Amino acid sequence: MVETPGERKAMLVSSNFESSNLVALAGASTVGPGRGAGKLKIALISPRGPLYRHRGGIWKKTMRYAPLTLTTLASLVPAEIPAEISILDEGMDEIDVDRIDADLVGISAITGAAPRSYEISAGLRKRGIPVAIGGVHPTLVPEEAMRRADSVVVGYAEESWPQLLRDFVAGQMRKRYDQSPALKLANLPFPQRQLFDSRLVNVADTIEATRGCIYQCDFCVVPAAWGKPLQKPVADVIADLKQMGARRVIFLDLNLIADVLYAKELFTALIPLKIKWGGLATTTIAWDDELLDLAARSGCRGLLIGFESVNQAALLEAKKAFNMRTSYHDVVKRIHARGIAIMGCFVFGFDHDTLDSFDETVSLVMETRIDLPRYAIATPFPATGFYKRLKAAGRLITEDWSLYDGQHVVFHPKNMTADQLLKNTNQAWRNTYSYSAIWKRLSGSRTQLPIAIPANYGYRFYAHHLESFYTCDWQLAPGA
Repeated sequence: MVETPGERKAMLVSSNFESSNLVALAGASTVGPGRGAGKLKIALISPRGPLYRHRGGIWKKTMRYAPLTLTTLASLVPAEIPAEISILDEGMDEIDVDRIDADLVGISAITGAAPRSYEISAGLRKRGIPVAIGGVHPTLVPEEAMRRADSVVVGYAEESWPQLLRDFVAGQMRKRYDQSPALKLANLPFPQRQLFDSRLVNVADTIEATRGCIYQCDFCVVPAAWGKPLQKPVADVIADLKQMGARRVIFLDLNLIADVLYAKELFTALIPLKIKWGGLATTTIAWDDELLDLAARSGCRGLLIGFESVNQAALLEAKKAFNMRTSYHDVVKRIHARGIAIMGCFVFGFDHDTLDSFDETVSLVMETRIDLPRYAIATPFPATGFYKRLKAAGRLITEDWSLYDGQHVVFHPKNMTADQLLKNTNQAWRNTYSYSAIWKRLSGSRTQLPIAIPANYGYRFYAHHLESFYTCDWQLAPGA
């Protein structure tokens, strides 16, 4: 299925401004292949992962934004196929498989939600309802997914999903549909955002201008899953923003500044709209004054940036060497000077990390006054370089995908035990989101405080409830 950054960052940082999951329903009577005239009932499902083990998950409304994947899929249903579409997001509501009424179900799965996706698929297929699965996990391991569904969509779905639907109606749905290497993102229909209950989120207006990333970070699913970056014409992006009537927007692009010339064109075109927006970028934005100034003038109020590590050797290990030439203090200072707040993301568990890495990272966060820090445990998502290295070395503890969420330890670290990695990561969260630490960071930053203050208190709740929401009946192996 169509993938959005929610997904890469959601697991390593998940997002990110993150969280995201809700429910919108529509539906009525229809037809499947060979059933004659009528409307085709299509149910689109986003299954929950461990983060949403409890209803509603750990994130409150103030920390949620509207996801795009399912509403984008809804928009891609061919006009010649009369359809009634249900959107079911298990991040907010439980899904009762026995009550789903559909001729065809599409499931979009990230790795952490893969077991739940397969569980839902099995229940539906037992009832005779065909299931198509797509998303980042089936794209990374299509052979596995093909054993669990009637059809699998590999890669972006802008062309393959409509074709699957046409084939389904004709009674000729194939087992696998692959993204075309010639895929373009121009002249696409706008996501059917009206299917989504915007009252359940803080930011309802989300959009993508680009897909993919130019970098090849070793732990990231993007280079393994999606291939070369793609761009929507700037005019298409602006048209979507105008028809939304958006005032506050989140760009879900994985790296909005991957193509600097494109980013400058986009930011210039945003200026007349007078919107406020947040998005994802790399540290390189700090070293291009024109780009950074345009971002600020275009309404940028917050950026998610993957700093990943304070350890230079760990950055080289992760193939994120472009961060090695950077002073994080200067990056934060230059971005803050434009009135832009920073969500800074860090990963623990690289082979060059030691027990000192946790306190060193928290110290940097406090010194630089990063507005909204996030920590994740290094996670070897399938098909990534990181996964392949650990698998070959026999260092994986488990391949239970439900634990591949950025907050469980699923491999044997090099310079500490698995238990030490988990406990020290959790302690870093608590140290960073103590009341005194929040006050110190925000009083020093003084950037976008009306946004930063409630976001920090939302993250404080998260930081102090990790064990409650990430239990999953998982115990580390003895002596891990």
